[in-house]
Amino acid sequence: GAGDLGRIARQEVVHGLPGTRELREGDVASVDCGVLMNGFYGDSAYTFAIGEVDELNSGLGVLLCEDMPDAMRAAMLDVQNDLFDLGGELCLPGMAVMKDAQVARLEAQAEAFNADLPMLKEFILPGGTRAASLAHLSRTVCRRAERSMVRLHAAEPLSEAARRYINRLSDLLFILGRALNRAGGRGDVLWQKGKNAI
Repeated sequence: GAGDLGRIARQEVVHGLPGTRELREGDVASVDCGVLMNGFYGDSAYTFAIGEVDELNSGLGVLLCEDMPDAMRAAMLDVQNDLFDLGGELCLPGMAVMKDAQVARLEAQAEAFNADLPMLKEFILPGGTRAASLAHLSRTVCRRAERSMVRLHAAEPLSEAARRYINRLSDLLFILGRALNRAGGRGDVLWQKGKNAI
């Protein structure tokens, strides 16, 4: 669990991996999991991927400050927990933490939230209610995290479940943005092709 990762990290700091400083017992430091546990430096592919998953989770925390239907709130809280699992997998190369069941749950939630939405016939803009806009912003961070994971996977294979999860999550966040607009009494914000091209 997270506590186990923290204990491992503290032990590694005391042992002084490359790029870290040794700490005396009782010292407290804010440290990067990738540097601590694997000797990675701040510009490594691992560190970028871990940081972007962390940024995504923090963005979801802001989204959860908004009013939303209980089912959507529960789904995002589950995602926040899953993202800690994903971060743990990224911190421990070769260890598969993410499970197919987590991906299947995302797919089922996306299907359920999409069921009551009108079929898209136009491109939509990221906007509408504040909650919907925050869901779209989180979607863009999720896509960036996915790109980092794809780059990382080219050098160090990641589990299929981890790669599928981050891909399906961006789909869910797109659908959630639309569903939050609908829940807030707003429709989709449609792109108007050529609106300002006069």
